[in-house]
Amino acid sequence: MLRGAAPTNLWPSTHPLVWIAQQNRGAPMREFTFNTTPSIRMAPGGAARLGEILAAAGLAPTGAAVLFVTDPGILRLGLAAAALEDLEAQGFQPVLFDAIEPDPKATTVEAATETAREAGAACIIGFGGGSSMDVAKVAALLLGSDQTLDEMYGVGLARGTRVPLVLVPTTAGTGSEVTPVSILTTGTAEKKGISSPLILPDLALLDADLTLGLPPAVTAATGVDAMVHAIEAYTSRSANANPMSRMLAVQALGLLSGAIRRAVADGSDRDARADMLLGAMLAGQAFANAPVAAVHALAYPVGSLFGVPHGLSNALVLAEVMRFNAPEAGAEYAALAPHIFPEIDTGRSSQTVTAELVERLAALNAELGLEPGLSGVGIGAGDIPKLAEDAMRQTRLLVNNPREVTLADAARIYEASL
Repeated sequence: MLRGAAPTNLWPSTHPLVWIAQQNRGAPMREFTFNTTPSIRMAPGGAARLGEILAAAGLAPTGAAVLFVTDPGILRLGLAAAALEDLEAQGFQPVLFDAIEPDPKATTVEAATETAREAGAACIIGFGGGSSMDVAKVAALLLGSDQTLDEMYGVGLARGTRVPLVLVPTTAGTGSEVTPVSILTTGTAEKKGISSPLILPDLALLDADLTLGLPPAVTAATGVDAMVHAIEAYTSRSANANPMSRMLAVQALGLLSGAIRRAVADGSDRDARADMLLGAMLAGQAFANAPVAAVHALAYPVGSLFGVPHGLSNALVLAEVMRFNAPEAGAEYAALAPHIFPEIDTGRSSQTVTAELVERLAALNAELGLEPGLSGVGIGAGDIPKLAEDAMRQTRLLVNNPREVTLADAARIYEASL
């Protein structure tokens, strides 16, 4: 059993494929597609061998220029130093692009693409959090496509080929290394997404040692973000909702919930860090194929309008969205409850179990040191109409929600989240 995973007696079977079959027994099997990163390598200390790994994978010829996309904080902390050194040692020419900001702008992607084009980059490496990886993904595609960035926004609208792409996460949250989605902020502060298997990387390198220095607040927010990914994937009403995503979501929640308190309390706990990184990746695989819903739809305006980090935005609206969804998704939430909090008594009605799960998740935010509500990040009642209006533009997400969300519903959820 993986460290931090839910006890095996919570599973109908210890074999995942049997578990999938049992979960869907008696239900008609719907058509679905499951895409993920073709090569995933979990290697503690692996970032220091990035050049060696890149060469062995044959993704770029020796001597080639490689665009290295990261952010100033990563460089300041020295997290990228060993990776850059090994790329040079293996004969590559790393070209640094470190202008990544939180909630990256479309103009940042275009600047990264131009830098890669001028350097003649044969490969792009995204090294950092979700922002760096999202920029790297789209830049790799823009280099090989005849489309403009504006033509790519949406689901399945991107076309062309991309240059080889490697992603190395330095936080345990977004799962961007295994998702075919990139979220960018346009000039109007509105978030837009590109969803296409074309932007799945060739290789994801998971090095938990890169996450050892994360501050407790970042560890908490990104960890809850990953938990949200799993919860929303499990309850997604997407046409592509599928049993593999549900299985991955359950395993992810067992790892994440079992490790998040330890990782926040002791950032040097390597076992906890590894479980968090793996759990975030599994959650990423889950929601990459059974997309997220109203939690993210309501969180995006919080981030774009008020500069709140994405993971924290999700954490702040999670409980109230779940309360809103409970009439339609209560049985599913109740099924997830013991994988998140094994001490929950599941021998009660799904309504009662779900209510306790939501209360415990809200309490977890406070326990981890996160703000208890939107008011803590400077949002007041007067901001709710604009937030609700922007949330309703996230139609690609809202369509996946277990319960239809109206403008008035969104406003009430924000109000309850203050």
